Amino acid sequence: MKKFRKVLDGLTTSSPVNPGGSPGCGSAAGTPSAAPTPRELEIQETLMSEHFQICKTVRHGFPYQPTALAFDPVQKILAIGSRSGGIRILGRPGVDCHSQHESGAAVLQMQFLINEGALVTACADDTLHLWSLRQRLPAILHSLKFNRERITFCHLPFQSKWLYVGTERGNTHIVNIESFILSGYVIMWNKAIELSTKTHPGPVVHLSDSPKDEGKLLIGFESGTIVMWDLRAKRADFRIYYDEAIHSVSWHHEGRQFMCSHSDGSLSMWNMRNTAKPFQVTFPHGKTQRDGRKESCKPILKVEYKTSRNSSEAFVIFSGGLSYDKAGRRPTLTIMHGKAITVLEMDYPIVDFMVLCETPYLNEVQEPYAVVVLLEKDFVVVDLTQSNFPIFENPYPMDVHESPVTCTAYFADCPPDIIPVLYSIGAKHKKTGYSHKEWPVSGGTWTVGSQTYPEIIITGHADGSIKFWDATAITLQMLYKLKTSKVFEKPKTGDMGRSADLVEEDPYAVQMISWCPQSRIFCVVGISAHVILYRFSKHDANTIITSLELRLQCEMEDVISPSDTENTPCFSDPSGHSPQPQPPSPRSNTPDSVRDSIPCLKVKDRMIRMPPGYQAELVVQLLWVDGEPPQQITCLDLNSAYGLLALGNCNGLAVVDYLQKTILLCMSTLELYGSADPFQRLTRSPRKNRQSTSDFCMRGLSNFYSDSKKRIRTSYQSLTELSDNQVSLDLERSKSPTSESRENSFSRSRSSSVSSIDRETKEAVTTLQFAESYGRKSDSLPTPCLWVGTSLGLVLIIPMSIPTDEQERQEDPVTVAPTGTVLMLKGSVLRFGFLDCGGALINSPYEVWRDQHAPDDPDRPRKRKLVNFSPSSSQEACGDGHLAVVCSERQAKVFYMPSQACLYVHNITESSFVLRADVVSVSNSVCLACFCANGHIMILSLPSLRPLLDVSYLPLTDMRIARTFCFTNGGQALYLCSPTEIQRITYSQEMCVNLQETLGELFTPIETPEAQNRGFLKGFFGGNAQTFDREELFGEASAGKASRSLAQHIPGQGGIEGMKAAAGGVVGDLARARIALDERGQRLGELEERTALMMTSAETFSKHAHELMLKCKDKKWYQF
Repeated sequence: MKKFRKVLDGLTTSSPVNPGGSPGCGSAAGTPSAAPTPRELEIQETLMSEHFQICKTVRHGFPYQPTALAFDPVQKILAIGSRSGGIRILGRPGVDCHSQHESGAAVLQMQFLINEGALVTACADDTLHLWSLRQRLPAILHSLKFNRERITFCHLPFQSKWLYVGTERGNTHIVNIESFILSGYVIMWNKAIELSTKTHPGPVVHLSDSPKDEGKLLIGFESGTIVMWDLRAKRADFRIYYDEAIHSVSWHHEGRQFMCSHSDGSLSMWNMRNTAKPFQVTFPHGKTQRDGRKESCKPILKVEYKTSRNSSEAFVIFSGGLSYDKAGRRPTLTIMHGKAITVLEMDYPIVDFMVLCETPYLNEVQEPYAVVVLLEKDFVVVDLTQSNFPIFENPYPMDVHESPVTCTAYFADCPPDIIPVLYSIGAKHKKTGYSHKEWPVSGGTWTVGSQTYPEIIITGHADGSIKFWDATAITLQMLYKLKTSKVFEKPKTGDMGRSADLVEEDPYAVQMISWCPQSRIFCVVGISAHVILYRFSKHDANTIITSLELRLQCEMEDVISPSDTENTPCFSDPSGHSPQPQPPSPRSNTPDSVRDSIPCLKVKDRMIRMPPGYQAELVVQLLWVDGEPPQQITCLDLNSAYGLLALGNCNGLAVVDYLQKTILLCMSTLELYGSADPFQRLTRSPRKNRQSTSDFCMRGLSNFYSDSKKRIRTSYQSLTELSDNQVSLDLERSKSPTSESRENSFSRSRSSSVSSIDRETKEAVTTLQFAESYGRKSDSLPTPCLWVGTSLGLVLIIPMSIPTDEQERQEDPVTVAPTGTVLMLKGSVLRFGFLDCGGALINSPYEVWRDQHAPDDPDRPRKRKLVNFSPSSSQEACGDGHLAVVCSERQAKVFYMPSQACLYVHNITESSFVLRADVVSVSNSVCLACFCANGHIMILSLPSLRPLLDVSYLPLTDMRIARTFCFTNGGQALYLCSPTEIQRITYSQEMCVNLQETLGELFTPIETPEAQNRGFLKGFFGGNAQTFDREELFGEASAGKASRSLAQHIPGQGGIEGMKAAAGGVVGDLARARIALDERGQRLGELEERTALMMTSAETFSKHAHELMLKCKDKKWYQF
């Protein structure tokens, strides 16, 4: 039986020209197949391997899972650390840099070397890193790994090169910033506390030097113990033992008082003259109960105590401290100024905050002007100079994740007028009430490069919203936001109705988008099996949205399979959030047996006023059939010149005329073939399980969303999940309760067989594209066609007859006639592309945009203006015909049309499968870019399909990346690297080389402000801030060397090594040659130094030998 199946495989998988499954089908790239070609095509390919290189360009969005915050008050740049070891450095708009610790350990704390262009980071793996920010791409200069103690707190005094490091054991070590070596000076915990103390004070949670005397170090322990350590005398000046645990400490600028925040929600004030007890203890949010006790409050995690010249009252700013009885209250930041208490409620928990002050000197009046608040999913800056404390308008795109991103699209080299138009419309809907002052994080410099072109990124979200972003150069600014949910009636609270069973939480989630920038027509595919078509207008309009309904459901009797369960793709989700269809919801009034011919959502059927911008014109919805919900839409294409819209799913194909608002075609995939079906499909009766149809195609977004979004149905599926190959998740990893583990589980077990026996029962339409092409071999001229790709690797070409006259186009019907033309590939078809006989890309025809709601102008009537890039335009050079590029998840082929002869074929991968493929323009030529499930990015030349690049870019691929990865022209691509961040990359060597020019400068030379002259009387009576020589105290001469086993110094890659690393991923051969020259010069310099040392040594030896000879010259032998 196995031999018989193999024979069938060989018979059913053969292509018209070459056996698709045989080893000789072009596994050697660039070799034409053995099939005879109509003529020899002499196409000069200009792209070579040296034109391509992979490197990251810029990261947009909010840093995922932030952990730490730092600010340089002189350079005015901000740093945010994350749990995955990332560092985001922000300055003025355009100055935005992301760096990553190779270890991936969480960043616990960061300290800027103020106005020095350097940053110290402390990570969870107990390693300190010194980053240089004086180049556009930050690099690590030194690292120091602690072996026996865990780092808990760091403090770097202003204009000091000695870093204090507190540990979990309660010890305080001192690190030289220049050499990154530990000093022998150590403050041991048992010396800091009294000998009579029987308990350990706990980890160090605070370190700071006194503003009054830099020789005094205040050490705060978690248990409530505070020690003022005299660094010169090496003893404690005083010790404070408090009952409540300490979370933070903040000094008054004069150094006479300090404030502590505690775990019981209290603030304690201490005076340096009397440290026996605090002179003031307050519970800012704790009310006195009837019995006289204070109600219990949550801990105050951080407090800042800042003074101002304009007011005698100081600012006390803290996070937390609310009473426990107020359940459900949002996280708060409290600002106390005198008797006024302002509580600012935040949308997310506060990770950290920092008060921005005018001076970097701690012993001067601080003059606070803003508070930077880092939240778990947002970033807020509050203006302290105004009484109502407004927030600043954030210039960074920190709200990409406002609703979870479900799909992305990237358009490079857009029409130049589209960005100003979208911005002008979107600006009318911006929020107001922001502070009128300039954004306080204004450091660095950035200029727009000379070689820029309009770029737009579009993101679709779980709440049905669409965001258009200006991505020109390396920036990202939101242009326009569109809410698709406004098209539908809101479901009643007591009756979720039809959509309850299909999508419980996000019925409007965007699954796919299609946009024609030239005609400005926009299509959105929603998760409730609906398509919305929008037109752009600068004027508001009152319109009624047209709704079309489709019955696109087929029986499960098309193909026979070995069993009902064999090779059935499914996502293992033992966590309880299974995306499989649920039983009927009790909220639904319509039982499954009666639920038929109804859509999932109800379109508004009344006159609607639509503001300027994108205005809905048509909604196409798939209907329930015999109690089964409609299947998800897997592909979509629109063409503004034809006025047509095509959509497909695992049941079949539909073509809609959106000009006449009619359905032209609605057929199952099997009906499209007619007599040309290459497979023998056997019926099977009876169908055992009706629900299996729904089980088959509905996929969950639970892998892509946070835990609160688990019940959404699919917004992404590798379109080949519906084909012959099995889809599985790694069971061991999917058992983890975290969504991250499920996202990273992305392995497939697949069979390359294309047999009718082993094939899955469904054949889905996986890709569609309208084009000027040849529907039949006998055609002499190109006509409008629809290319259809399926999950079985088959390609159908459907010619159409479209009236050319504008009046006739509005009245006469469009005829669609499936011809049965079939091409074959291995794996599910992903992408089509079309080239002329000279190898140039053929763009799809389009209609020039016209505003349908603009006032009528009798002198200039609005007529349709079509731009048609027809293949016949190159007939003079090479006669009739064009090339069709077809890429599947395993294979790429180039066909010559209209003869349909396969000219080139290349097996892209055998062990993995292609997730995304695009025909893109790079360096004035065309190539095929592919992203595989194993993380490889591949570039193939066109039309010969020669491999030009194959790089293992991502070590682990997860579903989020698979769902959002997309290529665009100009050698760029993007993907969602985390739920909140968009990563842009380039695969162009030219862009890699020029990357440094496009990035912003993080460091700009600025003179450090001078310290204020305090005056004689104030200095005499108030005590001058005493300075002392830390080098003399902590240096090796006086303190000795630290134990080698305590910490290990690791040289960084900021010098030649850093340039080597950059050369591997950023610069090309020329830069490598320059680096090699630098290395050679370095080695020559070292050789010269060694030669000089040898000469000096030789001279010394000669001198000593001569002295010895003179000494022994007159001695006899017996005198030795």
